[in-house]
Amino acid sequence: MFANLLKAEVNEMTNKLSLFENQIKKIAARDYGYTELTTGIVHIGLGAFHRAHQALYTHEAIAATGEFHWGICAASINSNPPLVQELQAQDNAYTVTEMNPDGSRTVKFATALVRSLAAKDDRRPLLDIMSAETTRIVSLTITEKGYCLNPATGELMVDNALIAHDLENTRNPKTALGLIVAALGKRKAKGMLPFTVLSCDNVPDNGKRARAAVIQMAEAMDPELAAWIREEVAFPCTMVDRIVPAMTEESFADVQSYLGVEDKGAIVTEAYRQWVIEDHFTMGRPEWDKVDGAMFVSDVQPYEEMKLRMLNGSHSILAYLGYLAGYETIDACMQDEQFVKVTRHYMNHEAAVTLEMPEPTDFASYAEKLIERFTNPGLKHRTWQIAMDGSQKVPQRWLNAARTLLAEEKAFAAIALGIGGWMHYVSGTDEQGNAIDVRDPMAEQLKAVAIEHQGKPAQLVRAFLALNAVFDQSLAANERFVEAVTHAYNTIREQGAKQAVALLAETI
Repeated sequence: MFANLLKAEVNEMTNKLSLFENQIKKIAARDYGYTELTTGIVHIGLGAFHRAHQALYTHEAIAATGEFHWGICAASINSNPPLVQELQAQDNAYTVTEMNPDGSRTVKFATALVRSLAAKDDRRPLLDIMSAETTRIVSLTITEKGYCLNPATGELMVDNALIAHDLENTRNPKTALGLIVAALGKRKAKGMLPFTVLSCDNVPDNGKRARAAVIQMAEAMDPELAAWIREEVAFPCTMVDRIVPAMTEESFADVQSYLGVEDKGAIVTEAYRQWVIEDHFTMGRPEWDKVDGAMFVSDVQPYEEMKLRMLNGSHSILAYLGYLAGYETIDACMQDEQFVKVTRHYMNHEAAVTLEMPEPTDFASYAEKLIERFTNPGLKHRTWQIAMDGSQKVPQRWLNAARTLLAEEKAFAAIALGIGGWMHYVSGTDEQGNAIDVRDPMAEQLKAVAIEHQGKPAQLVRAFLALNAVFDQSLAANERFVEAVTHAYNTIREQGAKQAVALLAETI
């Protein structure tokens, strides 16, 4: 249905959609063997990032190689979103609009999804597909909190309600971890090879994190299965990079206006993308490296550390301080010269100086590319969206760098200001006294800390730093670190976030 609509529109919009014409002839008309596309990958986490990144890479890899056994079945397990039915009505095809910094755009047609599932209420179809011999990879975008690991210790949070449920209901799991263990158990029982578990989440050592979570879950369910997983299952690490804002009514309307056809699965993203993948797979993998921006390596860690500290760390500084300063989007923050100056200083003097790369790297050029990406007016990436789940993000984005800077007796004022901004943000009230919709797995605990120590900033800062699920207690015991964060928190409290950024910009 969707393909036919697009084909009709192309006839009327040849100039605007010249890219689509070839795509539709090759894909929508099914004259390149698309009907042969079968499920080789099951993806848990049917969201915008997956469809703009891994699914689009897979679509382009299939088109480049003709390997039709790498189709994707993508599932939502925590909700039954309307998106699933909307994609199904479009034969699981959708458009990806790439916005360039100069205001131009490129539209791509993505068809790697063979099937989309809403699996919140009934896991059986999903488990059956995961257990099928044709499934070679199970990939994940479940965010940091989906691994249910304590950020400070790396231990499985067995007191998490969903984990507790899965440990008691091994045949009807709710979490991605429980589903993976159950599906691997079925494959082991049938004497099948295990699929590869491929984390595509924006967290450091994501493959190692997935491995630790799955094995700990399996040990609690079936120690023999856990031993098999430990020996046989591949958990490659990856580094993913693409800014994909949440779709809004305005962005959907803009896509429809540009295309002349409604696409309820549409994605708007930046043109830039990168995917660095550890080349370790149990049952093969698509030739993603045939597509621009993807590469296979033996060690992902240096690339992910550079991205986490320079891109994501600065993104979080902009998110918390920008939100408190009244900036709704990242590009709005970048219209403020003081925010740009602090962001550039953070990247070059607090993030890059803590990194070690396997080959010479021009960190200054990378920082300028990030500034350009953040300034892109076509993205409208909301500060509120980036601020989500901060308790899971702060350790990876800021604290590792802070430890290095402390050890080398170097300044970390931007990191301290970011942490102070985070503390204000998660306290739940903005500078005008309005409630903040804090989305975080620790939201209630964080708010309780803020209420208990209201009006006592020094005690409040120490109470936040005492949260060992977020902060390494060696940092909490470091008086230089405590003093810097307290000073930053008080500056925001007394001067406001915008002025606090301006004051820091004057000193760097």
